[in-house]
Amino acid sequence: MSPKIKGENLYSRSFVSRRWTFLLCFASFCFGIFFTDRMWNIPESNDMARPSVTEAERLKLISEGCGPKTKEVKRDPQALFGQVSKTHNAIQTLDKTISSLEMELAAARSAQESLTNGAPVSNDVENKQLVVKKRRYLMVVGINTAFSSRKRRDSIRTTWMPQGEKRKKLEEEKGIIIRFVIGHSATAGGILDRSIEAEDKKHGDFMRLDHVEGYLELSGKTKTYFSTAVSMWDADFYVKVDDDVHVNIATLGETLVRHRKKRRVYIGCMKSGPVLSQKGVRYHEPEYWKFGENGNKYFRHATGQLYAISRDLASYISINQHVLHKYANEDVTLGAWFIGLDVTHIDDRRLCCGTPPDCEWKAQAGNICVASFDWTCSGICRSADRIKEVHRRCGEPENAIWKATF
Repeated sequence: MSPKIKGENLYSRSFVSRRWTFLLCFASFCFGIFFTDRMWNIPESNDMARPSVTEAERLKLISEGCGPKTKEVKRDPQALFGQVSKTHNAIQTLDKTISSLEMELAAARSAQESLTNGAPVSNDVENKQLVVKKRRYLMVVGINTAFSSRKRRDSIRTTWMPQGEKRKKLEEEKGIIIRFVIGHSATAGGILDRSIEAEDKKHGDFMRLDHVEGYLELSGKTKTYFSTAVSMWDADFYVKVDDDVHVNIATLGETLVRHRKKRRVYIGCMKSGPVLSQKGVRYHEPEYWKFGENGNKYFRHATGQLYAISRDLASYISINQHVLHKYANEDVTLGAWFIGLDVTHIDDRRLCCGTPPDCEWKAQAGNICVASFDWTCSGICRSADRIKEVHRRCGEPENAIWKATF
């Protein structure tokens, strides 16, 4: 073969191999692009976007409370304080409402138990108890008395306490219950108890308590009186008065009506006497050391001759009677029960007027007294003999109670 022909064959082979090489490279490039595009589309098709390291750290900081702070909004301090004050007042109101509802619920439960178990009541109330519980009374007046006070009771019956049909009319038309309050003797069923039963059978104006009578037991008697009264009658107020005090019933009712819408009312002549630590003296306080140093005075409390409390406070006594502490003096004891409560103390000096001429002058001036007595005797001195005179000079007109609008 000639050299020329050999050269042409070599050139032809070299050209063919370059063409196939170029096609092979191009095909490889296209295949690579296609394969790469398929691999990057796989995560996107499954919606799985992997966050970057920076984004993951930012999310972690936000979850830990360290995220970027937003711009604080400035508020008016007075407006903010007003909102806090309104919220505080609303909470206090709600708390008082709940407390009152709890007292009323417990009182209703106590009344129901007294109906089913039988409370110590007088005969006329016992027979009509179911009827009595259906209405609301203005006040229950409990006259604290003793076995030896028959003359005092009779003097009250002939002066300021209506009798017979008038007393029943007073209950039905004016919503006023009046009863002499007494317990039983140390020997139940003895001559003293039988004498009271005979007197009650004649007048029907007693409220018998499950309580042993005794001067040193007045605090316990007061507690039992309120607990029993609130279970027998549903009234706005419960009054305690001694049997040597003159009372104007219509004026008392008008006085209490003014405070009917208030909660936890404790009304009387407020005083603060010395705490007596010496034994043998009247009004000695065995637990004087609880009131501080010698010479200290008691906290403000109503004098014991006459005071009144609202229904919610009487219910409080009834509910907590087993844990309420009793001091030697009854009026101090009652004040101690209320000293830590949200109670409205009302000091009304018309509840502790003196006997004539004091109450007479006030009556002539148009300011009729609710109660009259002598401070020196802690009641009307020789009340069985003098109460008629006090009634004649200081008593309200006989028809005042029927003209009163409660």
